[in-house]
Amino acid sequence: MANNHYDVIIIGTGAGGGTLAHKLASSGKKILILERGKFLPQEKANWDGRQVFQKGCYRPQETWYDKNGKPFHPVTHYFVGGNTKFYGGALFRFREQDFEQVTHQDGISPEWLLKYRDFAPYYDEAEKLYEVHGNHGLDPTEPPREAKYPFPAISHEPYIQGINDALINKGLHPFHLPMGIKLQEKSIHSYCIRCNTCDGFPCFIHGKADADINGIRPAIQFENIHLITEAKVLRLHTSPSGKEVTGLVAEIDGKSQIFTADIFVVACGAINSAVLLLKSANDHHPYGLANSSQLVGCNYMTHKYNVVVTLSTKRNPTIFQKTLGINDFYWGEPDFPYPMGNIQLLGNLPKDRIAANAPPLTPDFINEYIANHSVAWLLITEDLPDLYNRVALKGDKIYLHYKENNRQASNRLLHRWLEVLKKTAPQYNQGHISSFLVEKMTLKEVSHQCGTCRFGDDSKTSVLDINCRTHDVDNLYVVDGSFFPSSTALNPSLTIMANALRVGEHLLARIK
Repeated sequence: MANNHYDVIIIGTGAGGGTLAHKLASSGKKILILERGKFLPQEKANWDGRQVFQKGCYRPQETWYDKNGKPFHPVTHYFVGGNTKFYGGALFRFREQDFEQVTHQDGISPEWLLKYRDFAPYYDEAEKLYEVHGNHGLDPTEPPREAKYPFPAISHEPYIQGINDALINKGLHPFHLPMGIKLQEKSIHSYCIRCNTCDGFPCFIHGKADADINGIRPAIQFENIHLITEAKVLRLHTSPSGKEVTGLVAEIDGKSQIFTADIFVVACGAINSAVLLLKSANDHHPYGLANSSQLVGCNYMTHKYNVVVTLSTKRNPTIFQKTLGINDFYWGEPDFPYPMGNIQLLGNLPKDRIAANAPPLTPDFINEYIANHSVAWLLITEDLPDLYNRVALKGDKIYLHYKENNRQASNRLLHRWLEVLKKTAPQYNQGHISSFLVEKMTLKEVSHQCGTCRFGDDSKTSVLDINCRTHDVDNLYVVDGSFFPSSTALNPSLTIMANALRVGEHLLARIK
């Protein structure tokens, strides 16, 4: 038992846990990292669209349920690095106004306890850690910054440059996406080779700046850091008073093992972190650990997504496509004074990815034609917090109770963007007429999950305090997207990483 005691235990290795582990690694303290998955293998299937999208070979064999009890298979991943192993690498700072109370067409996005200025230095630090490429000054909504991007923006390939120029000609402000990609253009020493299998794929050559490659692997080089993979944490135990966690039970190789520590950090992702707290209910915490507010699992948010695929008779030869974004409608427009959201290019759509979402029996040549003649856009609108949108447990079954909101703003962004594409497509397609396919993502898309353990200064209306420590349990922290009071309309990864660095600074002071 003595050998199983640590100064800090971190549960999870994604954007939150992996970044925190990196921050604490040089402290000299004895730190255990527990990850329910294993290291993602480097194999041919990494770049095989049929394996990744049609067969879902890297997804867990796991079933969740919607509010009506209908089963679904979540699009999530359990590996060292978590979902960052499959992300597109878009690493945005939230806008200054995102941290304030914002009125939407369908409700209120609440004010954050901390502001942009509080996160700014940690955004700087996170961008260095995750090698973010960008170009400040093109996006009119971008917040101020003290430091330049660590690396220059990733260049547009000619076809995408044509789109960029056509948008500018229409008075819009396209910008280079801030990307965490290990790319050094025009250098033979670049890890990234600018391939067409990035967004949604794991990287076979470790060219993506993810929480595994940039966070965990450097951290475990320190002798004081111990990582155990394929270790699923089942529950947390508290002292007789219920005021501190004393240990946890993890399943490893089919057997239960107990580990103790002075400080525990839950970083399983917003859904599974809430699940672990709910599973850890005891006499002192009958509604779930750290849940006197009964808000653990509540206010679950993801995003409103629309995918627009532009089809053209002209072939799209672009290899690395995810380089361009638009925020001109982020805060709305003159006749709609409510936020609408962000628009960004998706990575290439290989035919196997098209086939995974196509109607049954669609001929393969049609999937291939679409793949070779398309440009795919992701439209993101903010998902508003709702007390009844929540993670719930019935026995060991995970339920997502979810009702849509803010759909009018999402639909407006979609229709507005279709208008823009119809006007600009003839320019960059040299006169060819384009058509459009639209797909709305469903409940199974949980990659932007957040909000289930919001932070605040009132223990009755929040689960965590300003340092992401639970109000109810002194030595228990939650460091992932759970702490978000609102989802904004931007990819959450960089803010999760920046917050992990901020909380890490607090923990370094505490464990001294």
